[in-house]
Amino acid sequence: MFAWAGTVLAIAFLATLGTWLYARGWAPDRADYAVQGLSVDATTGPVDWGTVAAQGADFAYIRAAHGADPRDPAFATNWAGARAAGLRYGAALDFSLCRTATDQATRFMTTVPRDNAALPPVVRLAFDTSCPARPGRDTMLSELNTLVNLVESHAGKPVLLNIAPDFDARYDIGSGINRTLWLDGNFFPPDYATRPWVMWTASDLRHIDGVDGPVRWNVVAP
Repeated sequence: MFAWAGTVLAIAFLATLGTWLYARGWAPDRADYAVQGLSVDATTGPVDWGTVAAQGADFAYIRAAHGADPRDPAFATNWAGARAAGLRYGAALDFSLCRTATDQATRFMTTVPRDNAALPPVVRLAFDTSCPARPGRDTMLSELNTLVNLVESHAGKPVLLNIAPDFDARYDIGSGINRTLWLDGNFFPPDYATRPWVMWTASDLRHIDGVDGPVRWNVVAP
């Protein structure tokens, strides 16, 4: 009986390991989503951009800052590295409900250089446990509109809005601001916004050569 139980446990362990290994390497089929890339920040660790490009990444979004906090310490290195490796590259700002739009826009503008070759900037909208503020929808949309306008003025391109599911459930961003949507959903295309998405974070578990930690792997709608 003990031998049988051990066999069952071994099979369960191998099945779990196999699922985990599959999830680490999974990405949507290129036949369905031809353009794919990654998001990185300082927590991702050092990135060998030449190796990442060789792995098939078409583009990279690089976090510039969180709210009005000091710039992401890896931003400049990642920005230069992605550009040198021949990837298309863009900057992302994590929106904070605890800081003013003007302060956050100032941080973005003093961190991200004007670059006509860069991809449209991204504003990431997700709740942060370190920020307890939950303003009303009208107040939040007003601040977000101010931030979007300032960032767009600096970048010379329309902003993309990368919205987490719980943030959209509370604020219905798609109905409040008419910008391109980038949604999240591990392994399954998302359907939680009021408008169709153009970009999708298909996995935040993927491991690729050239990066020690997991990356957010993103695809563009066909």
